[in-house]
Parts: sequence; C-alpha cells; structure tokens
Amino acid sequence: MSGGQHETVGGAPSVARRIGVVTFPGSLDDRDAARAVGLGGGEAVALWHGDTELAGVDAVVLPGGFSYGDYLRAGAIARFSPMVGAVVDAARDGLPVLGICNGFQVLCEAGLLPGALTRNVGLHFVCRDQRLRVENASTAWTSEYTAGAEVVIPVKHGEGRYVVNPATLAQLEHDDLVVARYLGGNPNGSVADIAGVCNAGRTVVGLMPHPEHAVEPLTGPGSDGLAMFRSVTSGVLAV
Repeated sequence: MSGGQHETVGGAPSVARRIGVVTFPGSLDDRDAARAVGLGGGEAVALWHGDTELAGVDAVVLPGGFSYGDYLRAGAIARFSPMVGAVVDAARDGLPVLGICNGFQVLCEAGLLPGALTRNVGLHFVCRDQRLRVENASTAWTSEYTAGAEVVIPVKHGEGRYVVNPATLAQLEHDDLVVARYLGGNPNGSVADIAGVCNAGRTVVGLMPHPEHAVEPLTGPGSDGLAMFRSVTSGVLAV
C-alpha cells in the first residue's frame, strides 16, 4: 500500500500522525495547512509537487492557492504533476486526502471526486467568513463533527462554483456524499449549495472553504475548522 498504513487492528481505527502537505508553484496556504495539522495533533510533512514519493505519510492535504498560476484552468496542470500522480494512486488504496479550495479543484481534475469547479456566479472573487452545515460526519476528515453542525469557515476564491450533472448530483445526495453546504447565502452559485463532497469510501474530501484559516480565534473567525484536522489524526477510516 502506498503512503502509511490505514488498516484497523482489532476493530479499532488506526491514526494518521504524519500528514503530507503538498506545495505546488503558486501554493499560498501550504504553511497554514501545515500549522493546522500541528494544532490538530499531527506532524506535517512537506511534499514537493515534482517528487513522486509520499515519504510514508498517513494522509495528504492539497492546499489552496493558484497551482501553476491556474493557467489553462484551475487545478488542470497540477493534476499532471508527479506528486499528484502518487497521491491519486495512494488515494485509490485508501489514503485519506483533503483538497482545500485549489486542492478541491485538483481532486476533481484528477478524477478522485466528481464534478468541476467553475467561475463564481457574477464573476467576482469572494472573500468572507462563511456559515456552513456539516452534512456528513462519517468521513476521515469530519468524524469530530456532528452531522448537522453549523460552523463558520472562511472562503476566498474566484472559481468555486461546484457543478455536476443531474444524475451525478442525485447519486451524491442518495449516497450521502455531500460533506458540507453553504448557509446564509451561497457565495458562488454552487449547485444545491454544495461546499464540499467526498468519495464513496469517505476518505477523499474536497472543500472550497478554508478550515486551516479557522483553527484558532486569534487569526480566524474561531476554531471551527480545527476539528477537520483532529478528525484525521484521531481515527482514520478503515479500508
């Protein structure tokens, strides 16, 4: 298995301690993500976009920013980087992966999550504290939340409108793969107010809002995002 070990022993979930944070040319939030990993009880391991080894990590974060300048299309070039290739292979073996904002775009471009992220309705960049409802608390990254919990996590993006065809949307809803929805106003026009989704195994999560910017009251709207990092360090889902 690529990356760290994710099996359960005696029915108890294993724990992600070493969490890789990938840096692309144009990443902005890799250091913030690494700090959030540490506050959440993990050890952040720097991973470079041009490398192919995951350094034995137990989980991976694809951070926000403008990977490769977002030339062509957000996340479209990063999807072909050597490191993302390694992440895709490991994710298919059960490695937990969190894609935040640009990282969410990369996950969709790489085929690990359905749908696409397109220009915001109104074509404006949006930066604000955003209310969300946690819809699925049974993923590797949301187990420390309660389903239905309302949290505040910042958004900052220009291409965050989640789109998916009607059949896939129906499947996402039926299989409970919507992780979070926007409350109090949709900032980008995403279908069904979707802010994040997960894969069928609930190990891969893509989220447009930035939980790494809501891990301590001093530097954010609160610490509602910290539970996302505590979730993966407290108990990884079995595969």
